Amino acid sequence: MKQFFTFVKKEFYHVFRDRKTLLMLFGLPIAQIMLFGFALTNEIKDSNIVVVDYVNDAASKEITQKLAASDQFELQSALMSHREIEAAFKKGKINLAVVFPANFNSDLLAQNTAQIQVIADASDPNKANSLTNYVTNIVRDYQLERVNEAPLPYQIQAEIRMLYNPELKGATNFVPGVMALVLVLVCVLMTSISIVREKENGTMEVLLVSPFNPFLVIISKAVPYFVLSLVNLTVILLLSIYLMDMPFEGSYVLFYAESSLLIIAALSLGLLISNSTDSQQTAMLLSLMGMMIPTMLFTGFMFPIENMPLPLRIISNVVPSKWYYLIVKSIMIKGLGFSAIWKETLILVGMTAFFLFVSFKKFKIRLA
Repeated sequence: MKQFFTFVKKEFYHVFRDRKTLLMLFGLPIAQIMLFGFALTNEIKDSNIVVVDYVNDAASKEITQKLAASDQFELQSALMSHREIEAAFKKGKINLAVVFPANFNSDLLAQNTAQIQVIADASDPNKANSLTNYVTNIVRDYQLERVNEAPLPYQIQAEIRMLYNPELKGATNFVPGVMALVLVLVCVLMTSISIVREKENGTMEVLLVSPFNPFLVIISKAVPYFVLSLVNLTVILLLSIYLMDMPFEGSYVLFYAESSLLIIAALSLGLLISNSTDSQQTAMLLSLMGMMIPTMLFTGFMFPIENMPLPLRIISNVVPSKWYYLIVKSIMIKGLGFSAIWKETLILVGMTAFFLFVSFKKFKIRLA
């Protein structure tokens, strides 16, 4: 064990004396959190919505039909109460709920004005804003049709309620995605380069033929980057909370535990790349091109996955950052506990175990 800590200490020295490595470790996350902290607008289609109709009259049915006919919405089965709406939002089954109050028809007939409630999941502010605008436009179109038919003034007002992110801050959506992007890139890149560097210098063979267990040599290479990635995560979290006013409603212990899972998965991928390449240039190319593009495309914080073709949606399920992104949003923004994210956690655990197994299997073959 003393030898193991000696190797870990040596690897820390390698990191801190290399300015380029330090820049990539700490400069890259800060730059990305600042750049990606701004919202990007995207077209929203086929978002899951529900309608709670307490009046069930001709007017409410007609508006519901218009919502169902729109390309922007995928109407789910109708719910019967606000409690069911809250449960559906927590499970991530819906993005929007439209509620027709019991006095909708009477107000419409007696006062020529009525209200409907629109409840949106604002953990993704751009999507919530777009969806509520779509609903408002549909209601306005229906209102104009009735005005042309009725001799008296006619008005329907939509009451908008944004859950989790009332101010519609773009950072609420992008910060969890940037966390996933930074952790994956830094862990994979740094681990793969550190081992390949030993190969190029000719010292890896010396280490592997020494009395020391070769698997512990590899693990000692990953331990410093695990610790530094947690430091990176803390820096990003502090910047998010104090610079961008990001909320943190959930458990910090659960947050760091889930983040550690992603870090281990990324370190395992870095070990796999390092065991498959013989030069730092090749390792960097595989790490950057092989991890940056899938993470940016298939995580969901830049481009809605539900708008992608079916083959791409299937591919997104094997990207660890997608599940980490869903977990972080649930913990930080919605304040949910393990009971709400256990499925995503199990998937992330399975991926981490698989990457570890393949990486060490590759290393064992290389030793043979």
